Amino acid sequence: MRLYRFAKISLVALLLWFIGHTTYIVIDGLTDEGKTADIAVILGSKVNANGTLSGRLEQRLACGLQLYLNGRAKKIIVSGGLGKEGFWEGSKMKDFLIRHHVPDTAIIVDNHGDNTLATVKNTLRLRNSLGYNSVVVVSQYFHLTRTKMLFRKQQFTSISSVSPRYFEVRDAYALLREFAAYYIE
Repeated sequence: MRLYRFAKISLVALLLWFIGHTTYIVIDGLTDEGKTADIAVILGSKVNANGTLSGRLEQRLACGLQLYLNGRAKKIIVSGGLGKEGFWEGSKMKDFLIRHHVPDTAIIVDNHGDNTLATVKNTLRLRNSLGYNSVVVVSQYFHLTRTKMLFRKQQFTSISSVSPRYFEVRDAYALLREFAAYYIE
């Protein structure tokens, strides 16, 4: 009987922890504090098999583009890897920004940002050469809390975030993944 009660209390505690943390992820991810930064880092996502951008990637880029156009970021790092569809995400992202009149000199491509931690480390490696002191991260709302935590783990604290107002059914899965990933990384 004690084991059953312990299991029940543990399950309720885990559920409350999950609900609390997930609520924080959503609120944090959807909050734009309006800060400016030296660099905007736009995290990659799927490029379709025909070379077009997925809806969520296009929305991330549109969000980062607005930061640049509104003077909230001086330069943009686009970061992603080689997708299974055969396209370098960073290069496709740069093409989008150039089509929207961002000068080539304002765009830095990281085609080795295969995951969030790689993007963070690659961005920080560029710090001396780019001379930046602040970063605004652009990704889906559910991804931002963990991304900022990874920057802080690397002793970089001048970090803010912005997300596009773009939602998909798959966000439910992404919230579950982000809850677990936050504690694993």
